[in-house]
Amino acid sequence: MTKYVFITGGVVSSLGKGIAAASLAAILESRGLNVTMLKLDPYINVDPGTMSPFQHGEVFVTEDGAETDLDLGHYERFISTRMTKLNNFTTGRIYESVLKKERRGDYLGKTVQVIPHITNEIQEFIYSGVKSSFDGNADIAIVEIGGTVGDIESLPFLEAVRQMSLLLGKNQSAFVHLTLVPSVFPGGELKTKPTQHSVQKLREIGIHPDLLLCRSDRDIPEEERSKISMFSNVFMDSVISVRNVDSIYRIPLMLHEQGVDNIICKVLSLNPGVADLEIWRNLIKAMENPKYNINLGLVGKYVDFTESYKSLIEALAHAGIHTNSKINIKYIDSEDLESKGLDVLKSVDAILVPGGFGNRGIEGKILAVKYARENNIPFLGICLGMQVAVIEYARNVVGLSNANSTEFDKNTSYPVVALVEEWINEDGLPVSHMSSDMGGTMRKGSQYISIKNNTKAYDIYGSEAHERHRHRYEINSSYVPILEKSGLVFSGYNPMENLAEIIELPNHYWFVAVQFHPEFNSNPRNSHPLFINYIKSVIDKKFIV
Repeated sequence: MTKYVFITGGVVSSLGKGIAAASLAAILESRGLNVTMLKLDPYINVDPGTMSPFQHGEVFVTEDGAETDLDLGHYERFISTRMTKLNNFTTGRIYESVLKKERRGDYLGKTVQVIPHITNEIQEFIYSGVKSSFDGNADIAIVEIGGTVGDIESLPFLEAVRQMSLLLGKNQSAFVHLTLVPSVFPGGELKTKPTQHSVQKLREIGIHPDLLLCRSDRDIPEEERSKISMFSNVFMDSVISVRNVDSIYRIPLMLHEQGVDNIICKVLSLNPGVADLEIWRNLIKAMENPKYNINLGLVGKYVDFTESYKSLIEALAHAGIHTNSKINIKYIDSEDLESKGLDVLKSVDAILVPGGFGNRGIEGKILAVKYARENNIPFLGICLGMQVAVIEYARNVVGLSNANSTEFDKNTSYPVVALVEEWINEDGLPVSHMSSDMGGTMRKGSQYISIKNNTKAYDIYGSEAHERHRHRYEINSSYVPILEKSGLVFSGYNPMENLAEIIELPNHYWFVAVQFHPEFNSNPRNSHPLFINYIKSVIDKKFIV
């Protein structure tokens, strides 16, 4: 029978519940337990797919194409279990499901209410998510509840898991509460009152935490921990100090050193094997002793809010770990390249143009691609980064001066990037595109890619790959012949739809762009071969050649 760990947060938002949950999961998995994870988000949106990256951060995409909260990316980076659409749901999805049932008459004329109908639906969604992992045989399900205790939005979720803990019975569930212990300047005194009040609010709801994770800018002294213990009614050895660290991959070791996994196992009456955290120790050792220093320019339009590129930043860190290098990311606003010039690019060893939506900053990204191509700087384009690379090549090499994407210019003379139904063949007729129906939808989730022999992509992947997608516009196949004739190599295709997936320049030191998001498949244990190859090329060019 699956046991549950419910993780809540208090005092302020963005404390790092996702990292804490993933780190606990990593320790428990290292002890031989099958661990799955769920994220419950209290916002009304059905999913985060249409939310601004500035407000919500990155949208993480699962293998099955679900657009989810970025915390699911942390889950996949810390444990081996793959997430699906069932591992993340929102208040919007819950109400949508309940309203559909009401319209069908499933409630037989009853008055539909938050309790029991909404709370019961939340519980059903949790059970469904857990059942989808390990054929329903997960040993532990870690359920992270978004939001901050005391906010009205998360109350139905908290009530639902309170009821669950009662129904599950003794030793079947545990509650972990993440709080903040701030310091007050100029004296720098640590204040425990916010944590006391947060736990008090949780207890008013009927939830009594078994473990407190207390965020702070330093180790919390015994005196403060004792005070928190006494006024929160939590045993002192269950008041855990979680100080700020320079890398999230230190957290599993920090929690294990304070006995967090033993406390949870005791509450749940589990006696698994000894934790083997050697992989995390090795990762930290590699991070602390880099051989190379690389300056990488990330040219985007969300650079003022780096959470928008969370998986990408982590994927670069993973590649750094596995190539003995420290990746110093220089965030470059693509709009600044348009208005202030390209001098900032002279200080970087490599250029990366990531994904995104909308036309703001597009010309700056095109300028960055041109600079990388003409100056033989290692370049990686991802999703939109591939599309702007094709636009730049079409304009400045092929001579299609007004080439563009119909996303940015509906009336462009040369729509080298377009919606599939906008493609026109060489006879001026619309392209009949097999079974595709992508007009108003995105291509999402993991898809098969066939890779050509004797290409850099083949050196990286071999003959095939499976990568996750999240985009709407495609490289217009009508222009592929003229682009290939001018030297651009299309080295990867989706054979079912004949869609371009990878491009490269054979006469460039390292110039590769991909339509998919390889960062979603990277983790610190293995890294991703595309990022490793990219960073190795920078090392070779800067330090070896």
